[in-house]
Amino acid sequence: MSESLLRADSISRAFASGSDTIHVLRGLDLELVEGEAVAVVGSSGVGKSTLLHGLAGLDRPDSGRIEFRGRDIYGGTPKSLAHYRNAEIGFVFQFHYLLPEFSALENVALPFRIGRRGGDFVRTARGLLERLGLERRLHHHPGALSGGEQQRVAIARALALDPALIFADEPTGNLDPGTGMEVFALLKELQRERSFALVLATHSERLARGCDRVLRLEEGRLHSLGDRETREYFEGLGVNPASDPML
Repeated sequence: MSESLLRADSISRAFASGSDTIHVLRGLDLELVEGEAVAVVGSSGVGKSTLLHGLAGLDRPDSGRIEFRGRDIYGGTPKSLAHYRNAEIGFVFQFHYLLPEFSALENVALPFRIGRRGGDFVRTARGLLERLGLERRLHHHPGALSGGEQQRVAIARALALDPALIFADEPTGNLDPGTGMEVFALLKELQRERSFALVLATHSERLARGCDRVLRLEEGRLHSLGDRETREYFEGLGVNPASDPML
């Protein structure tokens, strides 16, 4: 049986909106094992990004506990939390968030500089970009790259320190369908090669079905969906092979 990698126990998160309080996560539980891919689906605004940010150490929940390999990520020192974010996980955002003044190579090398890593990190960054088909775009700045190329740079940056866990928040949502599927195929191929676990937030049935498990975020909690439930969920959204942007 695969070893538990990440565990969330009864996490809750709420936000103030004027005089109201919006409860986004309500006692949510999740267990992720080494090397698996999990898709998180749910309507826009339901809290998928909030969940991923909490699991990634970017936004502390109001209550509950998140453990990475048995250690509470928010229960240690600021230094230990920074190490978790820099070395143990990678994050791929929908809108890339590349530094515009840096080249593709410099963007991918950035995690090494933040973590003050030694070694030939430029060679490692170059190798990742070449693996993603960007050997001729190493010194281009983000503004000179296509959307798909920018997202591949973002994936390379997320993988720079060889993390055990990758979070991807709608990684193809800002791309055209063909490019989106190419990016997802590359991400899955890299997962097979490097054996990292993947948590993917998506609105695409094809991307969801490309993962080992599909979880629906609803009313602040996660619900496991089988094949039939997954099909019915997307049918309920009016998504079919003709309308899914990733099909």
